[in-house]
Amino acid sequence: MCQDCSPVSGQAASRRSFTRFLAAGAGLTVLAACTPEAPSAVPPSSAPASAPAPATVAATPTPEITTAAPATEAAAPAAPSPTPSPSAALPRQFSLTDPASPWLIVNKHRPLVPADYLPADLVRPAVAMTASGEASLLNSTAAAAAEAMFAAAARDGVAMVLASGYRSYTTQVATYNGYVAARGQADADTASARPGYSEHQTGWAFDIADGNGACGFQPCFADQPSAVWAKANGHRFGFVVRYPWMFHRITGYYYEPWHLRYIGVEAATDMVNRGINTVEEYFGVEPAPAYP
Repeated sequence: MCQDCSPVSGQAASRRSFTRFLAAGAGLTVLAACTPEAPSAVPPSSAPASAPAPATVAATPTPEITTAAPATEAAAPAAPSPTPSPSAALPRQFSLTDPASPWLIVNKHRPLVPADYLPADLVRPAVAMTASGEASLLNSTAAAAAEAMFAAAARDGVAMVLASGYRSYTTQVATYNGYVAARGQADADTASARPGYSEHQTGWAFDIADGNGACGFQPCFADQPSAVWAKANGHRFGFVVRYPWMFHRITGYYYEPWHLRYIGVEAATDMVNRGINTVEEYFGVEPAPAYP
């Protein structure tokens, strides 16, 4: 998701068009995570013990009362094992919480730890891009996969462009605070990821654009060649569309056909083959429609 991306030239207006589309055409409050610069003005039981045994009278005049030992408590039934996630079937398993893991899950219920995580291996992939500065970077694994994917798209006649990559914690603090100052926190949470909750900060995610520049960060981008190709082929290189259509009650964000997330070829291919739409479902974590 471009949940905090600094837009390329001309995309701020596109983003406002996206907001008007969702508010007027779709009747939805925008939860898109793209965050251009903040606007200048304005989101069983134990078995019962046996009853005492009858008193026994000793040979002496004073009776002695004895009681039978209580019955042994029945063992409680074992709790049922949780249903394993679909991803558990893969031979290799990775952490869902380590920021350096390709299976890391970041959403509105699962912040980064540490919040100011900085990938140690940020590099600039050799792909066509409109991004600059830190936004042109990805972690080394995602960058290599992106290079292979962009090259394959080009061989199929599709001009894919990297529009926004890495986003630092410091950048996100400034961006999110600008939204809060202009709109209040409730509204800001519908448009911008809180600092420490951004996938872009991990280096595992990035936003794409089409070579012709059409429909950048707008719903119509879903029909552009890059989006169509990435949705159909991204898994071959380890990528999935992170925020699919009509799954915002799980992911916390509306459809973003431009936001790709690397989870590895095995996982991405298995997820697609099983017809599973979100990483939350595939890795067996709870939905995160809003911040707790």
